[in-house]
Amino acid sequence: MAMRQTPLTCSGHTRPVVDLAFSGITPYGYFLISACKDGKPMLRQGDTGDWIGTFLGHKGAVWGATLNTDATKAATAAADFTAKVWDAVSGDEVLSLAHKHIVKTVSFTQDNNCLLTGGNDKLLRIYDLSNPEAAPQEIAGHTSAIKKALWCNNDKQILSAAEDKTIRLWNRSSMEEVKTLTFDTSVSSMEYVADGEILVITYGKTIAFYNALSLELIKTVEAPAPINSASLHPEKDFFVAGGDDFKLYKFDYSTKEELESYKGHFGPVHCVRFSPDGELYASGSEDGTLRLWQTAVGKTYGLWKCVLPVCENADILTTTKY
Repeated sequence: MAMRQTPLTCSGHTRPVVDLAFSGITPYGYFLISACKDGKPMLRQGDTGDWIGTFLGHKGAVWGATLNTDATKAATAAADFTAKVWDAVSGDEVLSLAHKHIVKTVSFTQDNNCLLTGGNDKLLRIYDLSNPEAAPQEIAGHTSAIKKALWCNNDKQILSAAEDKTIRLWNRSSMEEVKTLTFDTSVSSMEYVADGEILVITYGKTIAFYNALSLELIKTVEAPAPINSASLHPEKDFFVAGGDDFKLYKFDYSTKEELESYKGHFGPVHCVRFSPDGELYASGSEDGTLRLWQTAVGKTYGLWKCVLPVCENADILTTTKY
């Protein structure tokens, strides 16, 4: 019996959506933040896509956005040379951290005490959020703009990806480089999966999986089109990817077989992430929208309700949303 994927479309942004992130699961559900070139990051209920609020204060495109685990804080990275920390409950700006160039990426430590930033000035910075007036720690080494930086290994190490075609692993305490991966082309995205210490990266048409501690290659998968982002399911059964051909692809993680592909966006897909419960994945696109896709098509979840067609002879199960 075939089933049709019916994504939920989240409107509101007026420019391309370039980054998104989910919180962990909280007593109030889980949440989704989006970064957009319109300079207005948005917070949504994660399972429905319902708009909760917009963080107002940036004066340029927002390139990166993240939530802490319990969704009480948000952080954003922008072209106005600042990273900002927000109260995600009230929407108020808590801190504005001045940089010397465009900021592209932000990441909280698990205890919420530190914020990691990276951007076009090629430096990684670690801010002590309990003492924001203090100068940040700075880590130099990349030779081009940093696109993504993440904490890993229980915040003892840092992973960074840059336009210099490298991914670097850093020791937090010594601030020294532990290992470098070099590629033939610039890495387009990087996701860290703490459970299992897996690093998911994309470059060209390749989706690659590495051990995050050793940076040893686990496997690579070739997609039909250039890929901008990929995300591994929490249970590691499959992964999804999106890129230049407007499609979302779903692959079996073990066999590397392409299971499904869906076209819903009207522009290249810039970012894709699984929800913390693995029931859906969100995508952000050049077309200015976010879309939520069911992992198991046809399941009743969130705004999706499984409905059988009226026609007795119909063999297609469709999913409608209310």
